[in-house]
Amino acid sequence: MSQPSLLSDLPLALLDANVLVQASVRDTLLRLAEYAAYRPLWSIDIINEVKRTLESKLGIAAERTVWLETQLREHFPEAWVEDYAHLIPLMQNDRKDRHVLAAAVHAKATVVVTYNLRDFPVHSTMPWRLTAVGPSRLLKSLYRDQPALMLDVLENQATDIGRTLHEQLRVLHQAVPRFVQEVCQKEGIVL
Repeated sequence: MSQPSLLSDLPLALLDANVLVQASVRDTLLRLAEYAAYRPLWSIDIINEVKRTLESKLGIAAERTVWLETQLREHFPEAWVEDYAHLIPLMQNDRKDRHVLAAAVHAKATVVVTYNLRDFPVHSTMPWRLTAVGPSRLLKSLYRDQPALMLDVLENQATDIGRTLHEQLRVLHQAVPRFVQEVCQKEGIVL
């Protein structure tokens, strides 16, 4: 018996800044969103955090982070969550990530995708019928629901940036190892 799908319950996924900072994961998730595998959400606070992290910790030029924001606005205008500040004081998760949970609640998302699961304990998400999951878990669910689509997206992603599928999976393995392990196991790929 297969595991229940996240997507049957989670059509809207709010992506935390720490997920969007990871270029390979961001690219994969956005490509899947373009194929309507799920609907991504974020806020200006999240995108500002992405930009600050890319600039200050990874040395990305400000022009490139502005370009990223412009592209997100152009290609995903429906992803931007606004008018959630009034909910921030009601959130019971980690103080620095209350804006993330508030945006998810306001948008009626049912999943927050984050590497910082400890910042979203169950007691803080359950009242809002939300779940916090890591990006590997979301990607595994999307793969289980639509394996052919996932493979097409990964192959196109690899081709578009001048890599083989094998090379792209190696890059993704650094950020989402459990997802890549599942794909490799089911597709008979050895890294």
